[in-house]
Amino acid sequence: MLFYFAALLLAAIIVWINNRSSESSRWASFFLFFAAIGGTTDWLVSHNAIGAARLVQLLNYTITPYGVLIFSLLYADKLRTGRGNRRAKLLLLIPSAIMAILEYSLPNRSVFYIVLLLCSAPYYLMTCYLLITSFWQETDARMKRNRFISMLIIVPPLLGVLIFIYVAKVIYPSFDFFQYISVFMIYSFALALLCTFLYGVLGVRLKFEQDPLLSTMQAVSSGTALLNHSIKNEIGKIAISTENLKSIYTVDSGVSEQSRQHMQIIENATEHMLSIVSRIHNQMRPIELQEQSTRLDKLMEQCIAHHSGLFQKYAVEVAISYEVKPVVVCDPFHLAEAISNVLTNACEAMAAEGKGRLNIKLEAVKRAVVLTIQDSGKGIPQEQLNRVFDPFYSSGKSGKNYGLGLSYVYNVMAKSGGSVTLANGERGGLAVSFYFPRHKVVRMG
Repeated sequence: MLFYFAALLLAAIIVWINNRSSESSRWASFFLFFAAIGGTTDWLVSHNAIGAARLVQLLNYTITPYGVLIFSLLYADKLRTGRGNRRAKLLLLIPSAIMAILEYSLPNRSVFYIVLLLCSAPYYLMTCYLLITSFWQETDARMKRNRFISMLIIVPPLLGVLIFIYVAKVIYPSFDFFQYISVFMIYSFALALLCTFLYGVLGVRLKFEQDPLLSTMQAVSSGTALLNHSIKNEIGKIAISTENLKSIYTVDSGVSEQSRQHMQIIENATEHMLSIVSRIHNQMRPIELQEQSTRLDKLMEQCIAHHSGLFQKYAVEVAISYEVKPVVVCDPFHLAEAISNVLTNACEAMAAEGKGRLNIKLEAVKRAVVLTIQDSGKGIPQEQLNRVFDPFYSSGKSGKNYGLGLSYVYNVMAKSGGSVTLANGERGGLAVSFYFPRHKVVRMG
């Protein structure tokens, strides 16, 4: 039993350390901890700590189903993160409080086990349902794989616990369940260990597997910052020397017009290089979000108005369809900048044809709000689609973003808890979709 305790406790600690910024991972650690303490019951009894053993067993029986249900609600995006659903979390704790009261007030243990089953079974069954449906409804291939693995690791042990602990206690209160539960636990631990190394489970290794571009962006950003600093210093020296030369060789000093023209070329080139360095630095620096509730349709309207001159220049017709007008939690400055990058790229993609059409759509899907911007250009060759988010990769349309525009867009959405995808349309053009999961939506509107 102590091995059971140590294994689950270690799992709780690993999940907490690897992804404690995620509320669903924190709740995973929570329910793993309370599941773990059940393994100390026999040890406490053997040391004559009967009262402590009874309390630990009560917490194991009552808090574990509560914790696992909250985890599954967050994991399946059925419950918003943060303080928004504190009342719902407190309400779901009521059955645990009832069971705690009955534990010390009911003289008949058989009756208590019946109440325990009636209060806990819905929590375990609902958890299994949420994990299965979250996998079934997932459309993103990578996330669907992760949800499938999580379902395989969690659902069988939960059903095993429900049957061999809660149901068995009602039928046979003295039933020795551990030999049966241990089979499920060994299966779960073995699968979790394997998948942690291969794919990432419940936040463990997700930092590398789920968003590999984020670590790439961090590495590139660090190297670029050093390079930018060195280049900027050298360009600054050239700029100062050019200014000094211009002040020495005045019009009256007999310097030829051709020499003055060359000095002006050098000055213009240094200014342009400094502009490039500053732009790269701004695109690559770490993003610090200041999130707030934002009307997504209003933010989109502001971006469209800001680019009205660009639309006129490229003769772009804009068609808008807002099926929903949601309020989402985001950083409006960075999100607007990301949308602006996409709008600019779309206009440049359609520039060769002399005109174009931009379709902008806001809609609600099963588990997200989606903002889609689709142009009528030629799209991106299929073999390049998997590379467009890479830092410094450019399709060569304009050179204005230096291959950083879409990397920045990806970074903003990843840091915001959403995602962005690109897809070529059936009739041509490129569709860029911004996904905002349910827990980031304050209200649909």
